[in-house]
Amino acid sequence: MEKNLPEIVFGSSEKKISQRISRAVKSGRLKKLLPRIYTSNLSDFPEKIIKRNLYLILGKMFPKAILSHRTAIEGKPAEGNTIFLTYKYTKKVTLPGFTVRLMKGPEPISDDTPFLDSLYMSSLPRAFLENMQPARRRGSAAKSLPKSVIEHKLDKLCQIHGEDKLNQIRDRANKIATQLEMNNEFKKLNEIISAILRTSTIRNLSADSAKARAAGRPYDQDRLELFQQLFAELKQADLPVFNETMVTPDEIQYQAFFEAYFSNYIEGTEFEIQEARDIVFKNRIPEMRPEDAHDILGTYRIVSDPGEMKCIPKSPDNFLELIRSRHSTLLASRPDKSPGEFKEKPNQAGQTYFVMPELVYGTLIKSFEIYQSLDYGLARSLFMMFIITEIHPFVDGNGRIARVMMNAELANSGLSKIIIPTVYREDYLLALRALSRRRKAESFIRMMCRAQKFSSEINFSNYDSALRLLERCNAFKDHNAARLILPSRL
Repeated sequence: MEKNLPEIVFGSSEKKISQRISRAVKSGRLKKLLPRIYTSNLSDFPEKIIKRNLYLILGKMFPKAILSHRTAIEGKPAEGNTIFLTYKYTKKVTLPGFTVRLMKGPEPISDDTPFLDSLYMSSLPRAFLENMQPARRRGSAAKSLPKSVIEHKLDKLCQIHGEDKLNQIRDRANKIATQLEMNNEFKKLNEIISAILRTSTIRNLSADSAKARAAGRPYDQDRLELFQQLFAELKQADLPVFNETMVTPDEIQYQAFFEAYFSNYIEGTEFEIQEARDIVFKNRIPEMRPEDAHDILGTYRIVSDPGEMKCIPKSPDNFLELIRSRHSTLLASRPDKSPGEFKEKPNQAGQTYFVMPELVYGTLIKSFEIYQSLDYGLARSLFMMFIITEIHPFVDGNGRIARVMMNAELANSGLSKIIIPTVYREDYLLALRALSRRRKAESFIRMMCRAQKFSSEINFSNYDSALRLLERCNAFKDHNAARLILPSRL
């Protein structure tokens, strides 16, 4: 035997190799792991060794076996560490830490994929056919996934790759069904795909995502799971209460001005503060930047209207109508950005793609259902802001509309609005990314609570004094040059 033995050594019919293995076992360099399978790892438990080398071992034990049924769909052992293999005979085999269910069935066909030496993996069409077979739960897991899970996986494929993908799976499954003696299974699969694609009157679906697509309202399941996680965090959070004290006409208009200014600045519409003041209060539109100026004006028109800012959605249809109406006002001067209309092409930020256009409507509706279960005030406002940011339903103006909808929730509850000053922009964006990409809701909630505390401490009764206080708090500075200071800390 070689001096450095591999972790797994298989028995051999060759006499010389067999003798070397025997000597290595006697000398303590190898120990028996399974019949005709040895290991040079003398310290780890057998379960760990087998887990690391599972498919290599299965290929040697059951050559030309097929990882099939739910194992082929999930790509991993089922609950109870159960693996399902289609093989020459039916048998239950117990390995340390794993249960292998061998099921007598057809050999690999041309569609099936070679997988680690002597194993195969059922092709996707074959795997879906296999999962249409009735299965009794034996011990820890059944060989077939529940119908609702299969529906959801088919809907996910449709969401990512389009309807053509489901048609390809169905066409190929139809061709191999006779060869595999699975014609009854194909009938069941065909019914599900036809229902999802709305090409039949049968609507006997179980998964919510598949039902939504069949009803013409498909949604982004991954985003819904993220929103549900934020919902749970907001329900448990001990949120502060900062009541609104800016109620006079002057206070409302000056607060709205700075809100509109910072909300546009954060999106790249940058003006000096005096320029922005002239745009809003003197209607002086710069000749070289009329559209940017009207962006600030559009935002100001919404957030300075006390009646408008106390309107919150009461129903799913009202929700869609409200965000489209506000978006139409916000980008009225930019017809190329389709004001008031949901996007028709995918949009992205860096490597992150937002919700696909065909899923926007359904995802907004499902998100509203979650929103309704939150308490009025800060919890609803943060949830509302995040879902619009994350869905990105419009070509442009999504961040501004998200903050408008957030502050409308706060205004409706008599709470202080949230202004994100320039110096706090990076904290704001990093917290959004942490929630979107790593599902870290705590830092997002903490950051927004601090922003609300900052905003609640600014007295907007006089423009000049408010401006001086914001300057002392570093509100207009770049995040690399300064940090946000709360007025109460000055």
